[in-house]
Amino acid sequence: LRKQFAELRIINTSGDVYDILDMTGFTELVTVEKALRHLDVSGCEIVGKGAHGTVYRMNRDTIIKVYDGETSLDDIKRERELARTAFLLGIPTAIPFDVVQVGDSYGSVFELLNAKSFAELLKEDAGQLEFAALESAKLARLMHETEAPEGSYRQSEDALMWVSMVKDYFTPEQYAKLRGLIIALPEKGCLLHGDLHIKNIMLQNGEALLIDMDTLGTGHPIYELAFMYNAYKGFGIADKANVERFLGISAELSYSLWRRILALYLETEDTDILDAVEAKAALIGHLRVMRRVIRLKQQDAPEGAAVVIACKKAIEDGLNKLDTLDF
Repeated sequence: LRKQFAELRIINTSGDVYDILDMTGFTELVTVEKALRHLDVSGCEIVGKGAHGTVYRMNRDTIIKVYDGETSLDDIKRERELARTAFLLGIPTAIPFDVVQVGDSYGSVFELLNAKSFAELLKEDAGQLEFAALESAKLARLMHETEAPEGSYRQSEDALMWVSMVKDYFTPEQYAKLRGLIIALPEKGCLLHGDLHIKNIMLQNGEALLIDMDTLGTGHPIYELAFMYNAYKGFGIADKANVERFLGISAELSYSLWRRILALYLETEDTDILDAVEAKAALIGHLRVMRRVIRLKQQDAPEGAAVVIACKKAIEDGLNKLDTLDF
């Protein structure tokens, strides 16, 4: 059968059947997939929510990331491989040990003994800001000092797509400059997490671990800083409550945390330098927020329109001040 049907697969096998096929070597000849366990997350605490799914705490030792309905098993396997890649490169990250079925969706299960997110940590004690900022900056620097594997997803490709999506909101001159700033950014080749914020950093036995690795890629560090800026400030451009709802801490604490992370990452207290780098991160961050509203077709709704107007003004201000996004 394998010779006749190259794509032959055996799926939904029980554990005993899989073990026999594996022991006898059939898994080397034919793709064999175990049946997935079914888990129920009803009543579970939500640890975090991202672009592709929601993270729940199943119990003290286990969390599960439940993906949105459009995420396929291949996408989930890809994220697991990305997590393994990062781990082997020396990035402290949690690797899922199981894939399960949750209703009509899929989920990845992580064992994180007695772990809590940095968001939970700060919600309990705002005095942990310095610790959270230091560990966040250390993780960002470690990522950016690590060379991404060949063939990694390039963040610059997405950025150019965002520019094309907002083209009609700017003059030809503004559009040309915005696109030119993105193109002029050197491809550093460093590893980027793509969603590095306090809900995706877990503290386990005193060690900070990254989760949610599906956005892992490569590019200039300003992209990482832009996404961090969004999490701590940019999402609240039209309504500060958006940041509070997203992170679970006050907008004021969130912005203070961002500025402290930036200072520790850049290893400077010079406000002129911090302001300059933040302006560059903000331009890319607001571009991404604006593009998200347009992608979701929310630009004509009152809240979406307010976000688009605020982002457009912020991007125009940035274009008037900036001649490069490099730092």
